[in-house]
Formats: sequence, structure tokens, C-alpha cells
Amino acid sequence: MMLARVGEEVVAWLKTFASAAVYATLIVTFGFQVARVEGKSMEPTLEDQDRLIVNKALYRFFGLPEPGDIVMLYYPRDPDKSFVKRVIAGEGDTVRIEDGRVYVNEVLLPDEYVPPDYRSHENHGPEVVQEAHYFVMGDNRNNSSDSRYWGQVPEKYVIGKVHLRWWPLTHATVF
Repeated sequence: MMLARVGEEVVAWLKTFASAAVYATLIVTFGFQVARVEGKSMEPTLEDQDRLIVNKALYRFFGLPEPGDIVMLYYPRDPDKSFVKRVIAGEGDTVRIEDGRVYVNEVLLPDEYVPPDYRSHENHGPEVVQEAHYFVMGDNRNNSSDSRYWGQVPEKYVIGKVHLRWWPLTHATVF
């Protein structure tokens, strides 16, 4: 009798762990992902080794990335790598960069998140964003590998929206 009760308890625990594993897999696959910033391309907004929570469900079920969103994406030249960048423009928009100032559809982009020391001074474009693609850039315009160099990002390569920097705790930020 005691052995039967122990067996039932073990089975109950196994069911609980199996359920937790399934839920965790579903959350990571379709919901949220923890990520780490590697590099300086998003400074000063995000710094090297910051820890992030990426909302993968938002764009999959509720809408598309919008200009200004910080996103995690697969690197178009090597989809095994992922980057964190800011969406500058979407499908049909025209991007032009003149002396480091970004214009989308001939309107100056309000990019106050890029301090003067992080602003580049090159020219680019004009370039029309293709259907189902995005033009992305790092906030550290002087030190960012982005759409200026490797092209537009296909919509299917956008993993999710960066919603939270949770580490370091002293710099926790909701985006």
C-alpha cells in the first residue's frame, strides 16, 4: 500500500515536470526569448552584455514591426547569427542618409537617441524598402553593421521586439 502511494506520487511529479517542460518549450518557441547584446552597435541605448527579453509573439500574432522598434533579427548573410537593431523604415519607404542625418520619405528622422558622438557623417541612398523587408540600423551609427552595408532584412528574419533590458538591474528598461 505504501509502495503504491509512492509510485502514484512519483508519477504525479513526472507529469508535473513534463507539463512544465512543454509549457517552457511553448513559451520559448512562440512567446519570449532571453538574449544578450554582443557588441557596441546599439550604444548608448543598449550596451555590450546587456540581457534582454524579446517578445516573439507580438509580431507573429499581433502586428508588424514599426519604425523605432528595437528588434532581434537573423543576420541576412548568415541566419545562424542574430543581431539587435532599430527599425528605421518598412516596405515602400524611401531611406536617404545625408551627412549622417536619416530621412524617411524625405522627412528627417527624429533620432534623438543618437548622441552627436555616435552619429556618422556618410551618405546613403536613396533606397526604397522592398516588399516584406525592413531597413535597420544600430544606434551607434559610427560602429554598426546594418542595412547600410548588408542590405534590407526580410520580414521572416525578424525574431521579435526587444521589450525589456533586465540586466544589469541598475539599467533595467522597458522599451
